[in-house]
Amino acid sequence: MSPHARIAQAAVDLPDGRQSAGEIEERLRRNSPALRIPDGLLERTFGLRERVVAAAGELPSDLAARAVARVLEQAGLGPRDVDLLLFAAVSADVREPANAHVVAAKAGLGCPAFDVTNACNGVLNALQVAEALIRCGRHRRIVVACGETLSRLSRWHLERGELRTGLTSLTGADLGAALLVEAAEEPGILASTFMANSAGWPAATLFDRDHAPGRPQGLHVDSERLLASFLGLDEQARQWLKEQQADPDTLDLICVHQPSVPFVRTFCERCGIDPARIVPTFARTGNAAAATLPLQLALAARQGRLRPGSELALFGLASGASAGVMLLRW
Repeated sequence: MSPHARIAQAAVDLPDGRQSAGEIEERLRRNSPALRIPDGLLERTFGLRERVVAAAGELPSDLAARAVARVLEQAGLGPRDVDLLLFAAVSADVREPANAHVVAAKAGLGCPAFDVTNACNGVLNALQVAEALIRCGRHRRIVVACGETLSRLSRWHLERGELRTGLTSLTGADLGAALLVEAAEEPGILASTFMANSAGWPAATLFDRDHAPGRPQGLHVDSERLLASFLGLDEQARQWLKEQQADPDTLDLICVHQPSVPFVRTFCERCGIDPARIVPTFARTGNAAAATLPLQLALAARQGRLRPGSELALFGLASGASAGVMLLRW
């Protein structure tokens, strides 16, 4: 009989640095004198009050490695107890080798390691890979690690006409996260589905500077176009939940990717989700990209909202566009 897979622990490495929305707006004014930046623009547009910022010189691998150490400590395990490390993030230290090796070395792991990337859905896809490898008996204990330094993508110099696609870059946060996935006799990862609308990829781009001459440099996000790229995917998610006989109103917790407060509000309305079932993170953290779902799990566990036997859903949403839903029993 094939083993089941469950998420046993969630941990985050939350940097001490904070940058208020007012501080971000003031810096943007200094660097973009051609623009008129009214006070409160970021909070009115995105719901952002402050974002988490790592110390200068800290790399994605530093944040991820500390989160890995923390998740193993919570589980009472050591580096030798891990069979596989998956690194899943938008951010990266290097293009060669896989960033998973950098994280593994810093965390003292000697197991195989590789990267899984899919914009902000990287962690959810890494959980998909981890479950498959555990179910087929290849590994019994896998760590999914994430290290995001999105504040480094901030576009501080914007010209007239660039504010609409450049402002989103100022909401990115820095965060490390790790999930411990183990073989289990009873299922913890109950079911999952993934979908995509790849024609929507131009809505949010970060082109490789060396291989995209003539393309706009830096992070460009057309929020309206990005939201439109998810139309149809939300309906597929609702239909799948009905097929699984999973009613969002009966779940103990719902974790949703949070690129902004209005985005989450719209998503909840379209999917019939009670916002009270969500752990809000964006307003005081910013957009933590692929680390957003692990952050909500770790906070929910700390707040006592996530206990053994709790049933929950993870909703992943990423530029591309891609989406995924995973049903869990904790």
